[in-house]
Amino acid sequence: MIYVSRQEHFNAAHKLYNPSWTEERNKEVFGPCANTNWHGHNYDLIVTVKGQPDPETGFVIDLKQLSTLIREHIVDQVDHKNLNLDVPFMKDQLASTENLVVAFWQILVREIPKISGAQLHCIKLYETPRNFVEYYGE
Repeated sequence: MIYVSRQEHFNAAHKLYNPSWTEERNKEVFGPCANTNWHGHNYDLIVTVKGQPDPETGFVIDLKQLSTLIREHIVDQVDHKNLNLDVPFMKDQLASTENLVVAFWQILVREIPKISGAQLHCIKLYETPRNFVEYYGE
């Protein structure tokens, strides 16, 4: 099995805030991430697929096509947006990196088979250089 990854980048704002909690509880749990006026991140998204190379191209997946797919279905939907307010697939969800990566998975697992026989293996989403989430669809 061969694993192939593509990295993309986007910027987005969000706030972590549970509306069923008090302001004090939100600040206690989420700290500055519960800021009333939002805060932003420079996200790095790494999408990994797996499969066998096509005998005619030697590719598991055409990375140009994968990049276009990620940009159209993910990056264009979230880049320079407020994840809490502007992104339909995040409606009624806490805009955590964990929930965001699951939403990305649901989109990509549906779209990748349209361009390749490769399988989605992992999504890694960096919120900061030191904080990231990995998701394997489980």
